[in-house]
Amino acid sequence: MKKKNLKKLLYENLKTLIGALIIAILIRSLLFQPFYIPSSSMEPTLLVGDRIFVSKYIYGYSKHSFPFSPNFSNKRFFFKKPKRGDLVVFKTPADNRTDYIKRLIGLPGDTIQFIDGSLFINQIKVIKDEIKSSNMIRCGNFILDTTTYMETLSNGSKYLAVYKKKGSLQNTKIFKVPSDHYFLLGDNRDCSKDSRYLDSVGYVKNINLVGKAKIIFFSNDTNKGSLLKLWNLKNSFRFQRLFKVL
Repeated sequence: MKKKNLKKLLYENLKTLIGALIIAILIRSLLFQPFYIPSSSMEPTLLVGDRIFVSKYIYGYSKHSFPFSPNFSNKRFFFKKPKRGDLVVFKTPADNRTDYIKRLIGLPGDTIQFIDGSLFINQIKVIKDEIKSSNMIRCGNFILDTTTYMETLSNGSKYLAVYKKKGSLQNTKIFKVPSDHYFLLGDNRDCSKDSRYLDSVGYVKNINLVGKAKIIFFSNDTNKGSLLKLWNLKNSFRFQRLFKVL
């Protein structure tokens, strides 16, 4: 009798565990997925140590919406067009596995170019206003002395972008965004591998879009201490970024 009760208990626990796992996978695949920010390419918008929630349904679904990107289809279902200025998580075209997050700048058919350090979309200069702020921005293990601008896109989307005061990228060729592709840039313009680098990132296919970043739900400065060092959380934990809407 005791063995039967034990088997029944194990069976019920296993059912509960499998049910919870299925629900978690569905939420992660269809609604929201958490991501960790490991690099400084999106400073000052996103910092190393930020943890964000990404909306999975906002652009519809593809094979990259699901864990391990099962190759069941090369189509996107319930597709909704992303907007210029969105913070987009996508699978890099180079391997279709690695998750990147960048800002969507170019839509299909657009031309993108940097001229004398300014961003041009369809031959129109993007408005940028210099603002007073902390200009020391990370780039890996280095600190860059930068100038911070508020850039305003044609649809009214505004965001902060930083450029090195010395040695900043000045001029590029013209990038012509192909059909069903997008052009994305890091806000930390001189410390970002993005669509300007055609051999590693380049234009991002529609099917590679994973979702849109919505909120920072947690942030810890790893340079000031690990989460395991509970006694140091007052120095490393970024309370001001808690539940910050993006």
